[in-house]
Amino acid sequence: MIVLVPSWLHEELVPEAAVVAPEAVLLPFTEDATPVPDLDRAEVVFRWRGGLRFSEIVEAGPNVRWLHTESAGVDMVLTDAVRAKPHLIVTNSSPAYEIPIAEFVLSWMFAVAHRIEEQIVTQRARRWSGIPHAELHGQTVGVIGLGAIGQGVCTRAKAMGIRTLGLKRTPGTVAGVDEALTGPEGLDRLLSRSDFVVIAAPLTPETRGLLSGPRIARMKPNAWLINIARGAIVDEKALIRALQSGAIGGACLDVFAVEPLPQDSPLWDMPNVYITPHFAFGQTSGLDVRLKALFLANLRRFIDGEPLSNIVDVTKEY
Repeated sequence: MIVLVPSWLHEELVPEAAVVAPEAVLLPFTEDATPVPDLDRAEVVFRWRGGLRFSEIVEAGPNVRWLHTESAGVDMVLTDAVRAKPHLIVTNSSPAYEIPIAEFVLSWMFAVAHRIEEQIVTQRARRWSGIPHAELHGQTVGVIGLGAIGQGVCTRAKAMGIRTLGLKRTPGTVAGVDEALTGPEGLDRLLSRSDFVVIAAPLTPETRGLLSGPRIARMKPNAWLINIARGAIVDEKALIRALQSGAIGGACLDVFAVEPLPQDSPLWDMPNVYITPHFAFGQTSGLDVRLKALFLANLRRFIDGEPLSNIVDVTKEY
């Protein structure tokens, strides 16, 4: 079985694959124009933080049956060529991101509640002055999107004594979530009751622009918005107006409508905004280990003819 993997990952992945799936022959592909070896026999393509060459390979490879991406979101993966491929299975790696992103969200919540940035400013000024701060215990976090990452946020928050609300597509209870909500009414309830609103939903036609100006206006005046999903889920202009007017407490933003965030964006200079460059996952060593292990476990299932984990519903786009 021929498996195409990014050239820079090839040497690292070959010995691990030889243990788990010795039947698989891993061959490298690059993002340049060189021919792809054995494309006519390739059955699997592994996309890892690359350009769009994977899409060309999927389209041109007559026997490609499975595309795996190391990303959690698939909005950049579901190209026209991928969508048009008959019987193609697409899988993502969302469970691998639960730990670093959930921890990152909690770190922002701690920083906001305990005013860590201001504490550091007083230290740098050699000023012995206490700053009143708050407890997270007893507050409420509302998580929009209860996939692996959203559930990871809720589980960790609940362990800290934080009440958890979650918005999901279909009704049903979710472990670690005190109240699982659905639909527009559920979203409005979550926004009006949460001290922190965390966006962890995929970008789909349904979620694009989900947090519009009127929806942002439903948030508590002291609430903070945390977005680690996709910038297009939020009406960024409406968010800026809400932040400038003090309609909400602040925002912790890892993703934006345009990336990199333009230098002239007013978000850069707002005292109630924290910005990171689409890097909440941190590229930690643990993340890379989980990403490879997840793919190799699925490769073993694929060879054995077993159902794969983390299959993407192409029609729903997640």
